Amino acid sequence: MGLRTFLQAKLHRATITGTEVDYEGSVAICPHLIEAAGLYVHERVDIYNVDNGERFSTYVIFGKLGEICLNGAAAHKGSPGQRVIIASYTQLAPEEIAQHKPTVVLVGEDNQIKDRRTS
Repeated sequence: MGLRTFLQAKLHRATITGTEVDYEGSVAICPHLIEAAGLYVHERVDIYNVDNGERFSTYVIFGKLGEICLNGAAAHKGSPGQRVIIASYTQLAPEEIAQHKPTVVLVGEDNQIKDRRTS
């Protein structure tokens, strides 16, 4: 059995604060949320728009405090006020699977951290 893909980290129900079509691409994420989830700048993430069902991939850049801003083509996939799930994934060898614990950050109003857990 080869490598298998598993959830590494998730920002659950963050709120889009802005969109910027005239940007070369990415999602700008509040530095506190990046740190809490253990994400890295330029890391690929999948974004799931809870309110309109859109699903797409992009990469992380640092945003301002409280910010979740969809840039470039991604700006067409959501609007300010809509809720999103932002997820990163990792590949694990069979012997790593049992010990793996993804990080889940529950996000509340103004994109503040409500809870952080590994499960």
